[in-house]
Amino acid sequence: MRVPDNMDRFSRTTLAKYTPCRPQELHELCYVLAVVHAELLFIHPFREGNGRLARWLADLMAAQAGLPLPVYRFTGRGSQAVRKRYIDAVYQGYLSRYDLLVDFFEDALRLAG
Repeated sequence: MRVPDNMDRFSRTTLAKYTPCRPQELHELCYVLAVVHAELLFIHPFREGNGRLARWLADLMAAQAGLPLPVYRFTGRGSQAVRKRYIDAVYQGYLSRYDLLVDFFEDALRLAG
């Protein structure tokens, strides 16, 4: 019931402030990705695929900033630990504590080269 209003607020505030994403220092860019990511996931606008959509948005923002697409490592060896780290970071993001998501995106972008 609140999704339309929350998406409108997200668009007018968070997206308006942080997109299009400009080239900037890696830590600052990852902070921007973390804020946008957590705020979109907090709204939870879709029945399925919220995390994928939020990561696609992060991919787009990284590309806008002139960086390669993040490498998330959600498959293969060690992927369960990566997924747990991501979920823990998302939960902290719900509380506006973005440090773990910033670290997650920094690692994903460093892996991208």
